[in-house]
Order: sequence, then structure tokens, then C-alpha cells
Amino acid sequence: MTAYAIAHLQEAAPHPEIAEYIARITATFEPYGGRFLVHGTPHEVVEGSWPGHVVVIGFPSFAQARAWWDSDAYQAIAPLRSRHIEGDIILVPGVSEDYDASATARTMLEAIAAR
Repeated sequence: MTAYAIAHLQEAAPHPEIAEYIARITATFEPYGGRFLVHGTPHEVVEGSWPGHVVVIGFPSFAQARAWWDSDAYQAIAPLRSRHIEGDIILVPGVSEDYDASATARTMLEAIAAR
């Protein structure tokens, strides 16, 4: 099942290490089937606030996303970003193609009723 690495990164001043990180990151996730889905694109906040930038990298599976994050290749370049950009990064599995949100709502309502 598809998985995603999602980053919410704060604004940062341009720095040569950030440029190096961006230049090198693709080579770190390609061996794990990763690809950019969102990167360097503007976003529109429609509710709440979202200062900074969003990055989404898709992977064929959660195991491959985790393997990329833990890889020596990625960990070698991660400080180039983290020294200059604050943010939050998560790995999250996607849902199956037949996912039905109404089933989740039913389960929630059943749990509420059982209280």
C-alpha cells in the first residue's frame, strides 16, 4: 500500500547547504521507489494556518518509506536541511483503494453508543 513522507517546513533564508540537500535528495529516495508528489509548489490555505512549505514524497509501501528515512544515504544529507530549516516530518501509510470513510464513521458511532 502506498505511503508518504510529508514535511511541513518553515521559511528559511537561502543557504548553500539547502541547495546541496535539494540537489542530492532525489538520489536517496529513488532506490526505494520514491518520487516527489509535491515540492516547491505554492499552496492555498483554506482553513487554519500553514506557514512555510509542504513537501510530499510517495513510496510504494510504508516499509520502503521507512527504509529510505533510515538509509545511510538520506541520513548523510539530512543535516544539510535540519541545520537551516525547522519543520515537522511524518511517514504515513495511505489507505487502500476500497477505503470507505462511512465504515470508519459507523465504527466511531458504535463505540460512542457502547459507552
